Amino acid sequence: MEKFILAIDQGTTSSRCIIFNHQGEAVGVGQESFAQHYPKPGWVEHDPDDLWVTTITAIDRALGAAGITGHDVAGIGITNQRETTIVWSAKTGKPIYPAIVWQCRRTASLCETLKKEGREAEVKAKTGLVMDAYFSASKIKWILDEVPGARLMADAGELMFGNVDAWLIYRLTGGKSHATDYSNASRTMLFNIHTLSWDAELCALFGIPMNMLPEAQPSASDFGTVTEGIIGIESLAGVGICAVIGDQPAALFGQMALDPGDLKNTYGTGCFCLMNTGENIVSSENGLLTSAAWTLNGKTTYALEGSVFNGGSTIQWLRDEMQMISRASECDTLAESVEDNAGVYLVPAFSGLGAPYWDMYARGTIVGLTRGTGKAHIARACLEAIAYQVYDLIELMKKDSGFAVTSLRVDGGASVSAFLMQFQADILDVPVDRPRERETTAQGAAYMAGISCGYWQGTDELRHLRTCDKLFVPNMKATEKNRLIDLWNRAVARSGKWADQ
Repeated sequence: MEKFILAIDQGTTSSRCIIFNHQGEAVGVGQESFAQHYPKPGWVEHDPDDLWVTTITAIDRALGAAGITGHDVAGIGITNQRETTIVWSAKTGKPIYPAIVWQCRRTASLCETLKKEGREAEVKAKTGLVMDAYFSASKIKWILDEVPGARLMADAGELMFGNVDAWLIYRLTGGKSHATDYSNASRTMLFNIHTLSWDAELCALFGIPMNMLPEAQPSASDFGTVTEGIIGIESLAGVGICAVIGDQPAALFGQMALDPGDLKNTYGTGCFCLMNTGENIVSSENGLLTSAAWTLNGKTTYALEGSVFNGGSTIQWLRDEMQMISRASECDTLAESVEDNAGVYLVPAFSGLGAPYWDMYARGTIVGLTRGTGKAHIARACLEAIAYQVYDLIELMKKDSGFAVTSLRVDGGASVSAFLMQFQADILDVPVDRPRERETTAQGAAYMAGISCGYWQGTDELRHLRTCDKLFVPNMKATEKNRLIDLWNRAVARSGKWADQ
């Protein structure tokens, strides 16, 4: 009987499950969306029970779509939205507060205070992260400080913390396993990426008892087995959870970007760019983040990471707010209908600019408009802006790491845009490699689980499973490329400090 690997991909807006066969092909998919909650401006929450229920529904649907049962599953891999914070009772297993999502900015003032106290350098040296509300530590502190009785319960050892991966593991194993992997732990701001362990001094800085924390393990290891009697997935009882890995390193692994200097970019709502730096921890001098990507066969691979705040969301803005297009694919059609951008540049600094600018006061800007400007020029400028922002990140990665970039592996919704992928290749002056299997995040978790449980023998076997859908080869003269980048830099300068009071 053929066996399969089941990958859970718990994301920010939906929970998905994908079943993979031995050829690395998706044979069954289930997906279920859930509600987003915005109780105050800048606050973002999820109901932890929604994350659980939609995950179970997605698993049930994927098994049905594949025409198999849990008895046909060799192992389970979990990948997840990172940083999102859940605290629950060790006695009842019930959350004491909604999940505080990675996007939530409620703890920004706490992080600013710690910066002013001079604590950021210490935190960055140990964790590879900048002091920001993005990460889990300040969110845990907020829950302990603001939820009545939470601090006393924590001190008494009655509370458990986990990012979404740990929450799902706890529920799937019937409370027998409270664990996470190094890639998720390294996004909490409590984990020392040099020693691969929770850091007592960082926990003290944020007032977090260490007994709340899950056991941190290598990505490919034993996280427990599915308990009996979970309604909807009863047949999975006894199947092992063999791997856990955060969503962006999972995509890096799924892309088979296994060698130092290998690079991938995910074109989603934002863009997440990761560079494999091997076993070397590269500390960024340019505002990039350093994290543990995965640990396999006793070796930990690290990654440099940078993010573009507005990637695919720029196309959504053109569709939903500006109503210049009715569907995303029209952006390509319009962009290709004109010879060039006619000098029009769009800087999508709707929520400020990240690396290398780090300007929270920058705002979205369109420059170079003339009487002859049409919506096709703006559509083209929209797609080009995504590529320029990724270019900016990759230039920083080259400086920080010393690696020469020879290709870029791509995935995510906006990677379907042939115009964007070609322009990205041109502006980077390296080939852009788009794979046939676009679900690289779930695939990365499946591959990690498959190696862990012996379904695949190792990465050499997996490398051969990745196939290229299309290779976009650069075809732009250096003089033209440099001219366009110079104009982009001038446009960015005009968007800067706009909202600064």
